[in-house]
Amino acid sequence: MEKPSKKEIMFERMKEKKKEVRVVRRIVLIVALILLVIIGIAGFQTYNYITNGLEPVNPDSEEVVTVEVPIGSSLDSIAALLEENGIIEDARIYKYYVKFNNESEFQAGTYDLLPSMTLDEITESLKSGKVYREPLFTINVPEGLTVEEIAENVIAKKTSFTAEEFLEKIQDPAYIEELMVKYPDLLTDEILNEDIRYALEGYLFPATYPIYDEDPSLTLIIEQMLDTTQANVMQYQSVLEEQGETPHWLLTFASLLEEEATAQSDRQTIASVFYNRLNDDMPLQTDPTVIYAMGEHKDRLFNTDYEFEHPFSTYKNKGLPPGPIANAGGSSIEAVLDPAETEYFYFLADSTGTNHFAKTYEEHLANRDEHIGK
Repeated sequence: MEKPSKKEIMFERMKEKKKEVRVVRRIVLIVALILLVIIGIAGFQTYNYITNGLEPVNPDSEEVVTVEVPIGSSLDSIAALLEENGIIEDARIYKYYVKFNNESEFQAGTYDLLPSMTLDEITESLKSGKVYREPLFTINVPEGLTVEEIAENVIAKKTSFTAEEFLEKIQDPAYIEELMVKYPDLLTDEILNEDIRYALEGYLFPATYPIYDEDPSLTLIIEQMLDTTQANVMQYQSVLEEQGETPHWLLTFASLLEEEATAQSDRQTIASVFYNRLNDDMPLQTDPTVIYAMGEHKDRLFNTDYEFEHPFSTYKNKGLPPGPIANAGGSSIEAVLDPAETEYFYFLADSTGTNHFAKTYEEHLANRDEHIGK
């Protein structure tokens, strides 16, 4: 075989080099395309990440989240707290946002914030010390109402729901079970007592509730109330545990004070009367329990009414009734835990609503003759 000439060898080498160059160019092109794709994806993800961080967590959410900002909190800790409570998407982006806008001097305090709030609204709230968002309307639940009165006088008048729809909702066993899972420390098996008319009686805290939706759901309204009850009751959890009592006991006792008292001082004094009676194994004999047991409003009870047999009647049964007879406010709850120290066992109210207390039954009869008449 004839050997290739030098010229042919050089030609072949040139062909191989050109081939290698083409291969290298293809590799470079592929790598460049891959890098561009990676950069594009990364850029797109970064853009989405930043955009999401600047938008409300959930624009449609009406859930109110209570956030406590301690005194002396730094921007880092406030941002972390907001992210932890689901008010902002990302703490780092919020910090950059605040710094970019030269915002500062946030106020310590308790804020009822929503995941639907914008970063501007959140920032204005933290700067002013109050929630910046204006509710569309409010629902006011006065102290001392039963759930039936809440249904008729609050829900039916302020929302699109009827009283019957509200009562049906709070009597739904599946819904009550969901709530017991959501509020395990507050809603215990005690609310399932067969003698209790409504499981949530006494658990819908009296307060004014901001509503940000034109047509809020019953779930939203009910759970706003339960959130407030939990905040007001569970702050005393350690005290209750020390006394061997439960939130249900506290709300039941407080509901009696709410129905009997006409002033703050009365609550604490009436609480002392009830404690004295309980300690002496005497029935509490409080009229509102009889009225509740009978299930109808009465301005005055007669002797036959006191003979009405019912688990809630404290004339026919010793101790507290099976559950609350109304929704008690904070003053009544505090009075249960901090009663006056007295030797009173009796009290009555005159026509002006003023209560008169007595240590003995004889003194009580004298008060009756003087302030009510024989």
